[in-house]
Amino acid sequence: MTFSLTPEQEALRGEIRRLAEEKIAPRAAEIDRSGEYPWDIQKLLAEQGLLGYAIPEEYGGSGADLLSCCIVGEELARVCANSSLIFVVQKLAAYPIVIAGSEETKRKYLPPVASGEKLAAFCLTEREAGSDAGATKTLARREGDYYVINGQKCFITNGGLAEVHSVFCMTDPEKGYKGISAFVVEKGPGLSVGKIEDKMGMRGSQTSELIFEDCRVPAENRLGEEGTGFITAMKTLDNSRPLVGAQALGIAQGALELAVSWAKERKQFGKPIGMLQGIAFLLADMATEVEAARLLVYKAAAMADRGDPNLSIYSAMSKMKASDVAMRVTTDTVQVMGGYGYMRDHPAERMMRDAKVTQIYEGTNQVQRVVISRALLR
Repeated sequence: MTFSLTPEQEALRGEIRRLAEEKIAPRAAEIDRSGEYPWDIQKLLAEQGLLGYAIPEEYGGSGADLLSCCIVGEELARVCANSSLIFVVQKLAAYPIVIAGSEETKRKYLPPVASGEKLAAFCLTEREAGSDAGATKTLARREGDYYVINGQKCFITNGGLAEVHSVFCMTDPEKGYKGISAFVVEKGPGLSVGKIEDKMGMRGSQTSELIFEDCRVPAENRLGEEGTGFITAMKTLDNSRPLVGAQALGIAQGALELAVSWAKERKQFGKPIGMLQGIAFLLADMATEVEAARLLVYKAAAMADRGDPNLSIYSAMSKMKASDVAMRVTTDTVQVMGGYGYMRDHPAERMMRDAKVTQIYEGTNQVQRVVISRALLR
Protein backbone atom coordinates (compact mmCIF):
# COMPACT_ATOMS: atom_id res chain seq x y z
CA MET A 1 0.00 0.00 0.00
CA THR A 2 1.35 3.38 -1.00
CA PHE A 3 0.51 6.62 0.79
CA SER A 4 1.83 9.03 -1.81
CA LEU A 5 0.45 10.30 -5.08
CA THR A 6 2.41 10.11 -8.32
CA PRO A 7 4.12 13.29 -9.60
CA GLU A 8 1.43 13.42 -12.30
CA GLN A 9 -1.34 13.32 -9.71
CA GLU A 10 0.32 16.00 -7.61
CA ALA A 11 0.61 18.16 -10.73
CA LEU A 12 -3.06 17.50 -11.48
CA ARG A 13 -3.99 18.67 -7.99
CA GLY A 14 -2.06 21.90 -8.49
CA GLU A 15 -3.67 22.56 -11.88
CA ILE A 16 -7.22 21.96 -10.62
CA ARG A 17 -6.60 24.01 -7.47
CA ARG A 18 -5.43 26.98 -9.53
CA LEU A 19 -8.41 26.66 -11.86
CA ALA A 20 -10.80 26.40 -8.90
CA GLU A 21 -9.36 29.34 -7.00
CA GLU A 22 -9.08 31.64 -10.02
CA LYS A 23 -12.25 30.82 -11.96
CA ILE A 24 -14.70 29.04 -9.66
CA ALA A 25 -14.23 30.38 -6.13
CA PRO A 26 -15.31 33.93 -7.11
CA ARG A 27 -18.62 32.49 -8.36
CA ALA A 28 -19.38 30.13 -5.47
CA ALA A 29 -21.43 32.44 -3.26
CA GLU A 30 -23.52 33.78 -6.13
CA ILE A 31 -24.26 30.28 -7.44
CA ASP A 32 -25.62 29.38 -4.01
CA ARG A 33 -27.48 32.67 -3.59
CA SER A 34 -29.20 32.61 -6.98
CA GLY A 35 -30.01 28.89 -6.98
CA GLU A 36 -29.47 28.86 -10.74
CA TYR A 37 -27.52 26.22 -12.63
CA PRO A 38 -24.06 27.67 -13.43
CA TRP A 39 -23.80 27.11 -17.17
CA ASP A 40 -20.61 29.16 -17.25
CA ILE A 41 -18.93 26.71 -14.88
CA GLN A 42 -20.25 23.76 -16.86
CA LYS A 43 -18.73 25.28 -19.99
CA LEU A 44 -15.44 25.89 -18.17
CA LEU A 45 -15.23 22.28 -16.99
CA ALA A 46 -16.09 21.07 -20.48
CA GLU A 47 -13.39 23.25 -22.06
CA GLN A 48 -10.87 21.78 -19.62
CA GLY A 49 -11.85 18.26 -20.65
CA LEU A 50 -13.07 17.43 -17.15
CA LEU A 51 -16.61 16.31 -17.98
CA GLY A 52 -15.24 13.34 -19.88
CA TYR A 53 -12.40 12.71 -17.50
CA ALA A 54 -13.54 9.21 -16.49
CA ILE A 55 -14.79 8.18 -19.94
CA PRO A 56 -12.45 5.94 -21.99
CA GLU A 57 -10.33 7.70 -24.60
CA GLU A 58 -11.87 5.77 -27.50
CA TYR A 59 -15.20 7.43 -26.68
CA GLY A 60 -13.90 10.97 -26.42
CA GLY A 61 -12.84 11.05 -22.79
CA SER A 62 -9.53 11.13 -20.96
CA GLY A 63 -9.67 7.62 -19.55
CA ALA A 64 -8.52 8.83 -16.14
CA ASP A 65 -8.44 6.46 -13.19
CA LEU A 66 -10.81 6.93 -10.26
CA LEU A 67 -8.09 8.21 -7.92
CA SER A 68 -7.33 11.05 -10.32
CA CYS A 69 -11.07 11.76 -10.59
CA CYS A 70 -11.23 11.93 -6.79
CA ILE A 71 -8.45 14.52 -6.77
CA VAL A 72 -10.38 16.65 -9.26
CA GLY A 73 -13.66 16.29 -7.33
CA GLU A 74 -11.94 17.12 -4.05
CA GLU A 75 -10.27 20.26 -5.34
CA LEU A 76 -13.43 21.58 -6.98
CA ALA A 77 -15.48 20.93 -3.82
CA ARG A 78 -12.86 22.70 -1.70
CA VAL A 79 -14.11 26.01 -3.13
CA CYS A 80 -17.56 25.18 -4.55
CA ALA A 81 -19.55 22.01 -3.93
CA ASN A 82 -22.05 22.93 -6.64
CA SER A 83 -19.29 22.99 -9.25
CA SER A 84 -17.90 19.67 -8.07
CA LEU A 85 -21.34 18.12 -8.45
CA ILE A 86 -21.34 18.96 -12.17
CA PHE A 87 -18.18 16.86 -12.49
CA VAL A 88 -19.35 14.05 -10.18
CA VAL A 89 -22.78 13.53 -11.77
CA GLN A 90 -21.49 13.48 -15.34
CA LYS A 91 -19.24 10.57 -14.34
CA LEU A 92 -21.97 8.83 -12.36
CA ALA A 93 -24.50 9.02 -15.20
CA ALA A 94 -22.06 7.88 -17.88
CA TYR A 95 -20.72 4.89 -15.96
CA PRO A 96 -23.69 2.52 -16.62
CA ILE A 97 -23.14 3.12 -20.34
CA VAL A 98 -19.40 2.51 -19.98
CA ILE A 99 -19.80 -0.82 -18.17
CA ALA A 100 -22.97 -2.22 -19.77
CA GLY A 101 -23.65 -0.45 -23.05
CA SER A 102 -23.16 -2.06 -26.44
CA GLU A 103 -20.38 -0.74 -28.64
CA GLU A 104 -22.94 1.11 -30.74
CA THR A 105 -24.54 2.66 -27.66
CA LYS A 106 -21.18 3.77 -26.29
CA ARG A 107 -20.16 5.41 -29.56
CA LYS A 108 -23.51 7.17 -29.87
CA TYR A 109 -23.87 8.58 -26.35
CA LEU A 110 -20.50 8.82 -24.64
CA PRO A 111 -18.71 11.35 -26.94
CA PRO A 112 -21.30 14.15 -26.47
CA VAL A 113 -21.37 13.46 -22.72
CA ALA A 114 -17.56 13.51 -22.59
CA SER A 115 -17.36 16.81 -24.45
CA GLY A 116 -20.01 18.41 -22.26
CA GLU A 117 -22.22 18.98 -25.28
CA LYS A 118 -24.90 17.00 -23.44
CA LEU A 119 -25.54 16.80 -19.70
CA ALA A 120 -26.31 13.38 -18.27
CA ALA A 121 -28.43 12.14 -15.37
CA PHE A 122 -28.53 8.97 -13.26
CA CYS A 123 -32.15 7.96 -12.66
CA LEU A 124 -32.63 5.34 -9.97
CA THR A 125 -34.50 6.86 -7.01
CA GLU A 126 -38.29 6.89 -6.71
CA ARG A 127 -40.64 8.17 -4.01
CA GLU A 128 -41.16 4.64 -2.66
CA ALA A 129 -37.80 3.25 -3.77
CA GLY A 130 -34.99 5.28 -2.26
CA SER A 131 -32.74 3.17 -0.08
CA ASP A 132 -34.74 0.12 -1.27
CA ALA A 133 -33.81 0.28 -4.95
CA GLY A 134 -35.31 -3.17 -5.46
CA ALA A 135 -38.78 -1.65 -4.91
CA THR A 136 -38.58 0.19 -8.24
CA LYS A 137 -42.03 0.69 -9.76
CA THR A 138 -41.17 2.47 -13.03
CA LEU A 139 -42.11 -0.12 -15.64
CA ALA A 140 -40.54 -0.81 -19.05
CA ARG A 141 -42.74 -3.00 -21.25
CA ARG A 142 -41.34 -4.57 -24.43
CA GLU A 143 -43.28 -3.79 -27.63
CA GLY A 144 -41.47 -5.14 -30.65
CA ASP A 145 -38.28 -3.18 -31.24
CA TYR A 146 -39.09 -0.72 -28.44
CA TYR A 147 -39.62 -0.54 -24.72
CA VAL A 148 -42.44 1.68 -23.42
CA ILE A 149 -41.60 3.25 -20.06
CA ASN A 150 -44.15 4.53 -17.54
CA GLY A 151 -43.44 5.82 -14.05
CA GLN A 152 -41.69 8.53 -12.08
CA LYS A 153 -38.20 9.18 -10.73
CA CYS A 154 -37.40 11.74 -8.05
CA PHE A 155 -34.45 13.67 -6.64
CA ILE A 156 -32.70 13.46 -10.02
CA THR A 157 -29.64 15.68 -10.27
CA ASN A 158 -29.66 17.49 -13.65
CA GLY A 159 -33.35 16.58 -13.96
CA GLY A 160 -34.88 18.75 -16.68
CA LEU A 161 -31.44 19.81 -17.94
CA ALA A 162 -29.92 16.50 -19.00
CA GLU A 163 -30.31 15.16 -22.50
CA VAL A 164 -28.96 11.67 -21.77
CA HIS A 165 -30.40 9.60 -18.91
CA SER A 166 -29.32 6.28 -17.44
CA VAL A 167 -32.69 4.97 -16.26
CA PHE A 168 -33.44 1.89 -14.16
CA CYS A 169 -36.84 0.27 -14.72
CA MET A 170 -38.68 -2.90 -13.78
CA THR A 171 -39.06 -5.23 -16.76
CA ASP A 172 -40.26 -8.26 -14.75
CA PRO A 173 -41.94 -7.22 -11.47
CA GLU A 174 -42.32 -10.83 -10.30
CA LYS A 175 -38.54 -11.18 -10.01
CA GLY A 176 -38.00 -8.25 -7.62
CA TYR A 177 -34.59 -6.62 -7.97
CA LYS A 178 -33.63 -9.33 -10.48
CA GLY A 179 -36.31 -7.93 -12.76
CA ILE A 180 -34.70 -4.48 -13.07
CA SER A 181 -33.15 -3.42 -16.38
CA ALA A 182 -31.19 -0.33 -17.37
CA PHE A 183 -31.75 1.91 -20.39
CA VAL A 184 -30.37 5.02 -22.04
CA VAL A 185 -33.24 7.45 -22.49
CA GLU A 186 -32.92 10.65 -24.47
CA LYS A 187 -34.73 13.88 -23.66
CA GLY A 188 -37.86 14.02 -25.79
CA PRO A 189 -41.48 12.88 -26.14
CA GLY A 190 -42.76 10.83 -23.24
CA LEU A 191 -40.30 12.33 -20.77
CA SER A 192 -41.31 15.43 -18.83
CA VAL A 193 -40.16 17.33 -15.77
CA GLY A 194 -42.21 17.30 -12.59
CA LYS A 195 -41.45 19.15 -9.39
CA ILE A 196 -38.16 21.04 -9.23
CA GLU A 197 -36.92 20.77 -5.65
CA ASP A 198 -36.04 23.73 -3.42
CA LYS A 199 -33.05 22.42 -1.49
CA MET A 200 -31.15 23.25 1.69
CA GLY A 201 -27.76 23.09 -0.02
CA MET A 202 -26.25 22.40 -3.45
CA ARG A 203 -28.65 25.09 -4.56
CA GLY A 204 -26.95 25.68 -7.89
CA SER A 205 -27.68 22.10 -8.95
CA GLN A 206 -31.12 21.42 -10.40
CA THR A 207 -32.87 18.45 -8.79
CA SER A 208 -36.27 17.36 -10.05
CA GLU A 209 -38.87 14.69 -10.65
CA LEU A 210 -38.89 13.03 -14.05
CA ILE A 211 -42.16 11.65 -15.41
CA PHE A 212 -42.27 8.89 -18.01
CA GLU A 213 -45.55 8.60 -19.90
CA ASP A 214 -45.52 6.04 -22.71
CA CYS A 215 -41.89 6.96 -23.33
CA ARG A 216 -40.70 4.83 -26.27
CA VAL A 217 -37.07 3.73 -26.13
CA PRO A 218 -35.37 1.62 -28.83
CA ALA A 219 -34.54 -1.88 -27.61
CA GLU A 220 -30.89 -1.34 -28.53
CA ASN A 221 -30.77 1.34 -25.80
CA ARG A 222 -31.04 -1.34 -23.13
CA LEU A 223 -27.81 -1.58 -21.14
CA GLY A 224 -26.92 -5.25 -20.86
CA GLU A 225 -29.42 -8.07 -20.72
CA GLU A 226 -32.86 -7.81 -19.17
CA GLY A 227 -32.68 -8.26 -15.41
CA THR A 228 -29.10 -7.02 -15.04
CA GLY A 229 -30.01 -3.43 -14.21
CA PHE A 230 -29.67 -3.79 -10.45
CA ILE A 231 -26.16 -5.23 -10.83
CA THR A 232 -25.26 -2.36 -13.17
CA ALA A 233 -26.57 0.16 -10.63
CA MET A 234 -24.62 -1.41 -7.75
CA LYS A 235 -21.39 -1.59 -9.78
CA THR A 236 -21.88 2.06 -10.70
CA LEU A 237 -22.39 3.07 -7.07
CA ASP A 238 -19.37 1.06 -5.92
CA ASN A 239 -17.28 3.10 -8.35
CA SER A 240 -18.93 6.45 -7.65
CA ARG A 241 -19.19 6.43 -3.85
CA PRO A 242 -15.45 7.14 -3.42
CA LEU A 243 -15.97 10.14 -5.70
CA VAL A 244 -18.79 11.40 -3.47
CA GLY A 245 -16.42 10.78 -0.57
CA ALA A 246 -13.87 12.95 -2.35
CA GLN A 247 -16.47 15.67 -2.81
CA ALA A 248 -17.26 15.57 0.92
CA LEU A 249 -13.54 15.56 1.65
CA GLY A 250 -13.08 18.71 -0.44
CA ILE A 251 -15.87 20.48 1.43
CA ALA A 252 -14.26 19.48 4.74
CA GLN A 253 -10.81 20.61 3.60
CA GLY A 254 -12.13 24.00 2.52
CA ALA A 255 -13.92 24.44 5.84
CA LEU A 256 -10.85 23.40 7.82
CA GLU A 257 -8.68 25.97 6.02
CA LEU A 258 -11.30 28.63 6.71
CA ALA A 259 -11.42 27.72 10.41
CA VAL A 260 -7.62 27.78 10.77
CA SER A 261 -7.35 31.13 9.01
CA TRP A 262 -10.10 32.60 11.22
CA ALA A 263 -8.47 31.22 14.38
CA LYS A 264 -5.22 32.97 13.47
CA GLU A 265 -6.83 36.34 12.76
CA ARG A 266 -9.77 36.62 15.15
CA LYS A 267 -8.74 38.03 18.55
CA GLN A 268 -10.52 37.67 21.87
CA PHE A 269 -9.11 38.21 25.37
CA GLY A 270 -6.15 39.98 23.80
CA LYS A 271 -4.89 37.13 21.61
CA PRO A 272 -5.85 35.06 18.53
CA ILE A 273 -8.57 32.57 19.41
CA GLY A 274 -6.38 29.77 18.06
CA MET A 275 -4.25 30.25 21.17
CA LEU A 276 -7.19 29.20 23.32
CA GLN A 277 -6.92 25.51 24.10
CA GLY A 278 -10.60 24.82 23.41
CA ILE A 279 -10.25 26.13 19.84
CA ALA A 280 -6.75 24.69 19.31
CA PHE A 281 -7.83 21.17 20.26
CA LEU A 282 -10.95 21.47 18.11
CA LEU A 283 -8.80 22.36 15.10
CA ALA A 284 -6.48 19.43 15.84
CA ASP A 285 -9.42 17.01 15.86
CA MET A 286 -10.82 18.49 12.64
CA ALA A 287 -7.50 18.15 10.81
CA THR A 288 -7.01 14.57 12.00
CA GLU A 289 -10.49 13.55 10.85
CA VAL A 290 -9.95 15.13 7.42
CA GLU A 291 -6.70 13.23 6.93
CA ALA A 292 -8.26 9.96 8.06
CA ALA A 293 -11.10 10.44 5.58
CA ARG A 294 -8.64 11.29 2.80
CA LEU A 295 -6.70 8.05 3.29
CA LEU A 296 -9.89 5.98 3.20
CA VAL A 297 -11.22 7.73 0.08
CA TYR A 298 -7.92 7.33 -1.75
CA LYS A 299 -7.66 3.67 -0.71
CA ALA A 300 -11.16 2.92 -2.03
CA ALA A 301 -10.40 4.71 -5.30
CA ALA A 302 -7.16 2.77 -5.72
CA MET A 303 -9.04 -0.49 -5.06
CA ALA A 304 -11.56 0.42 -7.77
CA ASP A 305 -8.75 1.16 -10.21
CA ARG A 306 -7.18 -2.27 -9.71
CA GLY A 307 -10.51 -4.13 -9.68
CA ASP A 308 -10.21 -5.30 -6.09
CA PRO A 309 -13.01 -7.79 -5.21
CA ASN A 310 -13.42 -6.18 -1.77
CA LEU A 311 -14.27 -2.78 -3.25
CA SER A 312 -17.90 -2.63 -2.06
CA ILE A 313 -17.13 -2.49 1.66
CA TYR A 314 -14.36 0.10 1.28
CA SER A 315 -16.40 2.15 -1.16
CA ALA A 316 -19.19 2.32 1.43
CA MET A 317 -16.71 3.10 4.22
CA SER A 318 -15.09 5.91 2.26
CA LYS A 319 -18.37 7.62 1.42
CA MET A 320 -19.72 7.19 4.94
CA LYS A 321 -16.60 8.37 6.72
CA ALA A 322 -15.86 11.35 4.48
CA SER A 323 -19.43 12.65 4.52
CA ASP A 324 -19.71 12.30 8.29
CA VAL A 325 -16.40 14.15 8.60
CA ALA A 326 -17.62 16.87 6.24
CA MET A 327 -20.73 17.43 8.33
CA ARG A 328 -18.74 17.53 11.58
CA VAL A 329 -15.95 19.76 10.28
CA THR A 330 -18.26 22.29 8.62
CA THR A 331 -20.41 22.47 11.76
CA ASP A 332 -17.30 22.97 13.89
CA THR A 333 -16.08 25.67 11.49
CA VAL A 334 -19.31 27.58 12.05
CA GLN A 335 -18.69 27.18 15.79
CA VAL A 336 -15.11 28.45 15.53
CA MET A 337 -16.35 31.51 13.68
CA GLY A 338 -19.17 32.10 16.14
CA GLY A 339 -21.85 34.53 15.02
CA TYR A 340 -19.89 35.36 11.86
CA GLY A 341 -19.99 31.71 10.77
CA TYR A 342 -23.78 31.80 10.94
CA MET A 343 -23.99 34.71 8.51
CA ARG A 344 -24.23 34.34 4.75
CA ASP A 345 -21.46 36.89 4.32
CA HIS A 346 -19.05 34.05 5.07
CA PRO A 347 -18.84 30.66 3.29
CA ALA A 348 -18.99 28.52 6.44
CA GLU A 349 -22.77 28.23 6.55
CA ARG A 350 -22.89 27.39 2.81
CA MET A 351 -20.32 24.65 3.33
CA MET A 352 -22.35 23.22 6.20
CA ARG A 353 -25.54 23.17 4.12
CA ASP A 354 -23.74 21.61 1.14
CA ALA A 355 -22.07 18.96 3.31
CA LYS A 356 -25.37 17.57 4.58
CA VAL A 357 -26.48 15.98 1.33
CA THR A 358 -23.26 13.99 1.04
CA GLN A 359 -24.57 11.93 3.97
CA ILE A 360 -27.75 11.26 2.00
CA TYR A 361 -27.25 10.82 -1.73
CA GLU A 362 -25.60 7.81 -3.40
CA GLY A 363 -27.06 5.80 -0.51
CA THR A 364 -27.66 7.23 2.94
CA ASN A 365 -24.97 6.57 5.51
CA GLN A 366 -27.37 4.19 7.22
CA VAL A 367 -27.39 2.16 3.99
CA GLN A 368 -23.59 2.29 3.91
CA ARG A 369 -23.57 0.77 7.39
CA VAL A 370 -25.85 -2.01 6.14
CA VAL A 371 -23.45 -2.71 3.27
CA ILE A 372 -20.45 -2.74 5.61
CA SER A 373 -22.03 -4.87 8.33
CA ARG A 374 -23.39 -7.44 5.88
CA ALA A 375 -19.95 -7.81 4.35
CA LEU A 376 -18.45 -8.32 7.80
CA LEU A 377 -21.01 -10.90 8.83
CA ARG A 378 -21.19 -12.79 5.56
